[in-house]
Amino acid sequence: MRVSLLLVTLLAVTTHSFSQTSFDKVKHNDKGNFFMYWGWNRGIYTKSNIRFHGENYDFTLKSVVAKDRQSKFGLDPYLNPGRVTIPQYDFRVGYFFRDNYSISFGIDHMKYVMKQNQTVDINGKIGETGTRYDGIYSHVPIQLTEDFLKFEHTDGLNYVNVELRRSHTILSPKSGFRHIDASLIEGVGGGMLYPRTNTTLLNYDRYDQFHVAGYGVAAVVGLNITFFNHLFIQAEAKGGYINMPDIRTTEFATDRAKQHFEFLQTNILVGAHFRLWKAKYH
Repeated sequence: MRVSLLLVTLLAVTTHSFSQTSFDKVKHNDKGNFFMYWGWNRGIYTKSNIRFHGENYDFTLKSVVAKDRQSKFGLDPYLNPGRVTIPQYDFRVGYFFRDNYSISFGIDHMKYVMKQNQTVDINGKIGETGTRYDGIYSHVPIQLTEDFLKFEHTDGLNYVNVELRRSHTILSPKSGFRHIDASLIEGVGGGMLYPRTNTTLLNYDRYDQFHVAGYGVAAVVGLNITFFNHLFIQAEAKGGYINMPDIRTTEFATDRAKQHFEFLQTNILVGAHFRLWKAKYH
C-alpha cells in the first residue's frame, strides 16, 4: 500500500468521523470506533545463537550481537510519501469491539543488523566450500568478517501481528482540560515474521528475498493523548519474543538459518479515531 494513499484515506475517514459524532456523546474508545496510526520505532535485541545449515555445512554461532538500523532523521525519508517505508516504522488499524477493548492488525517494521567483525564461538563443520573456513569447529573463536558472513533483516524484521488491547482513561475534558483525553494502554498479541533477510555467506552469492520465517509474541504498554476526540499522539513500549526457525540464506532452497531472541521496541506514533457509520446514542 502506498503511504500517500494511506494518508489520504486517514484524512478522509477522520473528516467523515467529525461530521457524524458528538464530543459529548461518543468517546474515542467507545464500542464501534476505529483507529489507525503510523509512527517510528527503535529496537534493541538480546544476543542469540544462530545455526546455519546446508548441503556442505552445519554450524552454530554463539551469542551473536545485533542492533537496529535507524535512518537519519529528516524530511526525507520520514515525511517523503514515496520513501516513508525506509525508516523503521509501525502501522496499525484497529476496532473497539466493546468500550475500552480493541482488536487490531499491524506491522512492526524493525531492522536487525548483525554486528560486523565481532568475535564469537563457532561449533560444527564447514566442508567443500572452497574457502579458508572449511573445517570442523568445537568452541573455536571466529571473527565475523564480511568474507565469512553478513547477516541482517533490514527490509526488514517484519513482525505482522494481531493484538488485543485495553484502554484506561486517566484524563478527560471533565477534568478541566478541554478537548484533551489521556489514556493508558496495555495489550498482548502475536503473529508471523516475514523478513527480507540480506545474507552473504561464505562463497555463496548474496541472497535477499522475503520469506515467512517464524513467529513472534509481544506485550505492549502505552500512553495515548487524544485531541478533539479524534486526532492523537501515542508513545509505546513493546517487548516480546521472536523465533525464526526457517530463514532463507542463499539461492539454494535447502540452505537455512534459525535463531530466536527477545526484543524491546519503543514507538512514537500519530493517528486518528473515526467511525465508518453514524453512532447510535442510548
